[in-house]
Amino acid sequence: MKGKKIMFVGDSLSMNQYESLLCMLHAAAPNSNITRLARPFPTVMFQDYGVSIMLFTSHYLVDIQQDKIGRRVLNLGSVSSGNLWKQMDVLIFNTWLWWYRKGPKQGWNYIRDGKIISKDMNRMTAFTKALRTWAKWVDSSVDTRKTSVFFQGVSPAHYNGAAWGRPGVRDCSNETKPIAGGLTQSVVPLALKVQQDIIGSIRKPVHFLNITAMSYMRKDGHPASHNGLGGMDCTHWCVAGVPDTWNHILSTILIHSGKRGKESKKLPRQTLAHK
Repeated sequence: MKGKKIMFVGDSLSMNQYESLLCMLHAAAPNSNITRLARPFPTVMFQDYGVSIMLFTSHYLVDIQQDKIGRRVLNLGSVSSGNLWKQMDVLIFNTWLWWYRKGPKQGWNYIRDGKIISKDMNRMTAFTKALRTWAKWVDSSVDTRKTSVFFQGVSPAHYNGAAWGRPGVRDCSNETKPIAGGLTQSVVPLALKVQQDIIGSIRKPVHFLNITAMSYMRKDGHPASHNGLGGMDCTHWCVAGVPDTWNHILSTILIHSGKRGKESKKLPRQTLAHK
């Protein structure tokens, strides 16, 4: 990866994986010369290797645009940041966490679907349309001979004890062991199925990091209230921890790709990580 630019694009779970990778690389090369930049987006450069690791925050991947009176409009058909993204050598995308948020945490005031602007719409429908827009952008704009594209599947949260046989439990605060038995079809997130279908339809090679099943088992892997914020967090992950495994999978694919060469690379569309 000498001289390469790696960018995570997504929400705070992308930040979770970004921080994990930085910690792993620093552990592997503790004496490397490092330069850090905060703007225009967080960037850490390992100068001895010419490798840059970047984080681009985009909760929805599609654009949020301001209208003439300052209202935020979520445009399901626009990906204007793509001109920057496609300059990278490795892109790891993620979106899902923010799609059902409402009230003060909602990132937009109106939603645009083609020529129609409305106050709201079915969120799964909106998510599906946005992901299709992103998929079309990959097919039309990304040169996958230069840029390796990854998409991180749904990262599960653990706020419902009924999912692991403890009805009435509402968070992960006292969990110290993984869930036995793993993810069953009855609790597979619909968003995961949407991601698999859309990414499977992309003509260009996109590696789907299906981290849902293995992460689902780790109800013990969240910071809970030990997060410095004073609230309960059963959504994000401790570092070192679960995101390190995501990065082991990512690095394995990158190493495999490098050995086989860009032109001859014939990797599977989906990288399944169930265990």
